[in-house]
Amino acid sequence: MKNAGLLDGLIQALRRLPGVGPKSAQRYAYHLLQHDREGARHLSEALAGALAGLRRCQRCNTFSDQAICETCASTRRDPSLLCVVETPSDQLMVEQTLAFQGLYYVLMGRLSPLDGVGPREIGLEQLLARASDGVVTEVILATNFTQEGEATAHYLGELLRARGLAVTRLARGVPMGSELEYVDASTIAQAMRDRR
Repeated sequence: MKNAGLLDGLIQALRRLPGVGPKSAQRYAYHLLQHDREGARHLSEALAGALAGLRRCQRCNTFSDQAICETCASTRRDPSLLCVVETPSDQLMVEQTLAFQGLYYVLMGRLSPLDGVGPREIGLEQLLARASDGVVTEVILATNFTQEGEATAHYLGELLRARGLAVTRLARGVPMGSELEYVDASTIAQAMRDRR
């Protein structure tokens, strides 16, 4: 029954994806094996390549195949504006609005003491160094409107204001309890324009 173990291993691996339950994982596994073996090979190679080749940008902490990501290296961006987001997918959503032309810092999480996520785990020292580089004049806190996101924004805001930086927060166009990844681009664009 070695094959059953391999199939079960694939199903369990697919279940690790957000929003994928046991039935969906089974359907994906059977589809890839039965109808799209080339797609499965491509997925496997792309995942292996990403794991081997991607690292964190030295300036903004997002995923990049270079030491400095394309956004941070761009001369078209306004280096005086720094937008702090929780995840690379949140950064992508803000980018898709075309409403922000500054730079980013990606926390790769949010403060959550109950889950063991504190300032060290979200790269607080790197963020403070980045925001205090003498170029940044405004930090836009674009954390999610969840309890943890709000707590993270409040904590970061206090520390950044103490360093003499202007700190703004996305306006409440983004519904409370929502995550940027799931909010439409026009809502995020309006929230970015109406930040306070």
